[in-house]
Amino acid sequence: MRFERFIALRYLLTWGNHAFISVISWVSVLGVALGVAALIVVLGVMNGFSNELRDKILGVNAHIVVTSLEGVIRDYDRLNEQARSVSGVVGAMPFVYSEVMLSTSMGVKGVVLRGIDPAAAHGVITLSRDLIMGDVQDLIDDPAGRGIFIGSELAGRLGLRVGSEVNLLSPAGQRSAAGFAPSVEAFVVRGVFRTGMYEYDSSLAYVTIPAAQSILGFRGDLVTGLEVRLRDVDAAPRVAQELERTLGGFPLQVRTWMEMNQNLFAALKLEKAAMFVILVMIVLVGSFSIITTLVMLVMEKTRDIAIMASMGAGPRRIARIFIFLGTIIGALGTSLGFAIGLLLCFLLQRYQFIQLPMDVYYLDHLPVQLQWTDMTIIALAAMGMCFLATLYPARQASRLQPAEALRYE
Repeated sequence: MRFERFIALRYLLTWGNHAFISVISWVSVLGVALGVAALIVVLGVMNGFSNELRDKILGVNAHIVVTSLEGVIRDYDRLNEQARSVSGVVGAMPFVYSEVMLSTSMGVKGVVLRGIDPAAAHGVITLSRDLIMGDVQDLIDDPAGRGIFIGSELAGRLGLRVGSEVNLLSPAGQRSAAGFAPSVEAFVVRGVFRTGMYEYDSSLAYVTIPAAQSILGFRGDLVTGLEVRLRDVDAAPRVAQELERTLGGFPLQVRTWMEMNQNLFAALKLEKAAMFVILVMIVLVGSFSIITTLVMLVMEKTRDIAIMASMGAGPRRIARIFIFLGTIIGALGTSLGFAIGLLLCFLLQRYQFIQLPMDVYYLDHLPVQLQWTDMTIIALAAMGMCFLATLYPARQASRLQPAEALRYE
């Protein structure tokens, strides 16, 4: 094997007068490198985007949501304690969910109103970490029980800050003889949060559960459902089944974050697979360049091949020379591609010089997260295609007959 490696390295490093072949070989290296670098960067961004989006969604929303087909849950304290006792659950709290109108002197905006238990919120959602003004304790200590937390984009659009007064209007807040009449109540902004997702920051508001029950006209101590947070987000299907058995099933409905966001994450997974296939084509083009390089080298080195064959080098040893040569070119291209790709990923992650409009995308920058499984697949795919590209030229070289090759020399 030492003989084959020696000849392959000699052909790679000492091209002599065959400068054109040398240029083609380095073009092959660059082709493979660009394909590998593009794969690393794109898959890193896709992974980062998917994980960042998941983390932000699961920061505002719980891992599992328990609701009722009847619309409201009555005996929620007992159900909440039962949910906490299930293995894998680290936090649970009741919530009230509805859509209302928020009005100020600057304008009117439809918002999603969520009534929460501020004391238990830190164990279920990331509200305490997302607050940029105010504190969760301000919602608990509000003297009138009419404190409200709003998103940063909503606050900027309506010119609100901590201490500002707003009115919440619920279309179905009060029952009368003529049906439901709108209910309007005044609230004071006690905090402003920023999740990093425009959709939440521009249309989400938090109040306490009693305040939400009051404006929505709930008769009795009712909530919309329970939010449950898990130790392991990937264990949501298993824990959901255990919760359903523990809580008693119908009319309760247990849904995981995977089910509630199934279409979104399925689309991201499909897009990642499509981008992988498309970018592999770039590596394939580079591997075809390796075929061109080796075929031209075989034509140029016909005399050398014939001499080696006449000195006792069998067809397999001659074939291995060109397989080694093509594999070395592929390895150089793959290594260079990894260096370029990892450097670009580091720069994107460190400096975030590509900014995204938050009103169009969920995020304001390109997140990057590299996974070793993806890196391994990229390396194996690149080296595999480069190896396959060496087989035809190596086979042609091994089939040369010394007498035919030297006849006209």
